[in-house]
Amino acid sequence: MKVLAIAGSNADASMNRQLVAYAASLFENAEVEVIDLNPFEMPIYKHERELAGGVPQEAHDFAAKIDGANLLLVSLPEHNGTYSTAFKNVFDWVSRIKDRTVWNEIPMLLMSTSPGGRGGAGVLEAATKRFPFHGGNIVETFSLPFFNDNFDKTEQKISNEEKNSELKEKIKKIAAIETILEK
Repeated sequence: MKVLAIAGSNADASMNRQLVAYAASLFENAEVEVIDLNPFEMPIYKHERELAGGVPQEAHDFAAKIDGANLLLVSLPEHNGTYSTAFKNVFDWVSRIKDRTVWNEIPMLLMSTSPGGRGGAGVLEAATKRFPFHGGNIVETFSLPFFNDNFDKTEQKISNEEKNSELKEKIKKIAAIETILEK
């Protein structure tokens, strides 16, 4: 199984990158790739830019990463109740590739974390509603509130046992689905 882990942030010390990398590490016998959004930075989407120069190569490269995966782990930071600008721009450009959906119906674990008690609830709600219109096959969602209290940055894992068990159960369920699909 090929797992693509995406943090919807361009921050160097992204807590969502730490969470998605930890979640990816829980898959046994899987080929895992954790990608950084920074190499996919493009000009802010504008229709006139698309008409003048087409869809940038970075959008095609990001889409190819998605298409090469059997499972997507997507962890989104919440910026003012929705996606980060860095993620939204990549999402917008990939959505403009002719004859494709952004997520291509690949099974997805959608996650978010934040330093606050809502754990990115706003962005999870927005993505859960929007992604299916763009080929998002969301199998499970996971929220980790109070990141700084519930994630051990030294060990790079969730320190809250209840939340850690919840994530592991969701991953177990998804891994079982993927095993069935591979047969």
